[in-house]
Amino acid sequence: MTRIAIVTGAARGIGAATAQRLAADGNAVAVLDLEESACADTVAAITDAGARALAVGADVSDAASVERAVARVAEELGAPTILVNNAGIIRDNLLFKMTEEDWDAVMSVHLRGAFLMTRAVQEHQVKEGWGRIVNLSSTSALGNRGQANYAAAKAGMQGFTKTLALELGRYGVTANAIAPGFIVTDMTRATAERLGVSFDDFIAARAAEVPVQRAGYPDDIAAAASFFCSEEAGFVSGQVLYVAGGPRA
Repeated sequence: MTRIAIVTGAARGIGAATAQRLAADGNAVAVLDLEESACADTVAAITDAGARALAVGADVSDAASVERAVARVAEELGAPTILVNNAGIIRDNLLFKMTEEDWDAVMSVHLRGAFLMTRAVQEHQVKEGWGRIVNLSSTSALGNRGQANYAAAKAGMQGFTKTLALELGRYGVTANAIAPGFIVTDMTRATAERLGVSFDDFIAARAAEVPVQRAGYPDDIAAAASFFCSEEAGFVSGQVLYVAGGPRA
């Protein structure tokens, strides 16, 4: 059976890889990002492989924008029953340098965005009696220097996920979170730039700290999302899966 999935922040990185993996799994996918035009490459990759995809521009932190986006997906692809809340930004700084704007921007995209998207999609999931929600957390939820805002948001995603599992389970909807470790993306490239080191050196240094001795890649996260969104994962809910190449104290 073809399901309809929405992946936020899907223009690049983890979101793009996840959208393509869910399409390869047999789902039609709405590729959602702030600018619709930015989704073109991801949509092309999916459609070139023979699956259905729709580019959708939306600000996940804006309720009206979210409602319009989900309504468009329902009209053009069908009722969405899979949601991957991946959209995110970073505004890293030490606490004494962090502005209120830095704090609010990160909370708005990560937590408010996940809340608004889930509230809009769960109506379709409950009606269909089936659903999968995957929220992107991070190992930063355990604490990370210079990321008070991001760490708090990613820890919040875990509590949000567990609450969704409790509230929506009776309707056939599961909710799980993935907490990536160091993943090679544009976001981690920006971190390297902020620290003033080359991206290659940054990757090598971080990989040396990982038990499996390599950095992670978007496809590693997409594989985990694929499982959580599958029919076979119907008895797995409220879980946080650390995809980080090993345990982190």
